[in-house]
Amino acid sequence: MTFVSSPTRLPCGNRVLDLSHTHVMGILNVTPDSFSDGGRFRQLDAALRHAEAMVAAGATLIDVGGESTRPGARVVSPLEELERVAPIVERIARELDVIISVDTSTPTVMRETARLGAGLINDVRSLQRDGALDAAAATGLPVCLMHMLGEPGNMQDSPDYDDLVGEVSGFLAERIAHCVIAGIGPEKIVLDPGFGFAKTLQHNLSLFKHMDALHALGRPLLVGVSRKSMIGQALNRPVGERLYGGLALAALAVTKGARILRVHDVAETVDVVRMIAAVESAE
Repeated sequence: MTFVSSPTRLPCGNRVLDLSHTHVMGILNVTPDSFSDGGRFRQLDAALRHAEAMVAAGATLIDVGGESTRPGARVVSPLEELERVAPIVERIARELDVIISVDTSTPTVMRETARLGAGLINDVRSLQRDGALDAAAATGLPVCLMHMLGEPGNMQDSPDYDDLVGEVSGFLAERIAHCVIAGIGPEKIVLDPGFGFAKTLQHNLSLFKHMDALHALGRPLLVGVSRKSMIGQALNRPVGERLYGGLALAALAVTKGARILRVHDVAETVDVVRMIAAVESAE
């Protein structure tokens, strides 16, 4: 299929994201078992305070997730996921000036959070769950499609590629085609290479190095590597000591054309983005 050039405006519910520059998306996990901050923001007030702090630090999107996708995480029911996510989406929509992204693969969660004020559906399974394509299309919201093989529980079981970048690109192109058939126009699609999902350290490093090849798909790129194991393995650092590696990757992602950076450490990443912008805009 033919891909149009990346848009500079992405309508997200009642807000519009200007993609002529890079944005920082703050991560808000309302789960007990996420790999970095599981359990910290399960209470509604704590979650809202954290969202407020990230917006104050410069986040233009908040990504709310109610199901951990780390390797080995337990599957949660649609009802449990919705009970975790819906109250905080509703509160953020009512009280903060920010685009709400919902990190979900679940059709009922997509529909209900869209009704409550979400502006973007961020699905690590690329709308492959039964009913997800139709649910996402019904919301009218833009979607982020991510590359992953298998499910979070088995994705790291010996992932193998003959042509890493070509296969990631081909997978994403196929998912775009399915979205278009379902009524989700290409102008509503953001792509995520899926760092840390069904990829070894060498896969992650190589994909990052050649990430600009994905621009051929004509869609804006979201990059999420914050605190991930690729940093820990490359630098021999535990989760709590991966900030500087993550900031290095954030800077590289900006130079490679990423338009959204999904991160835990918002203030630090915003400084990176703003500093690069200051240099690039100089005479």
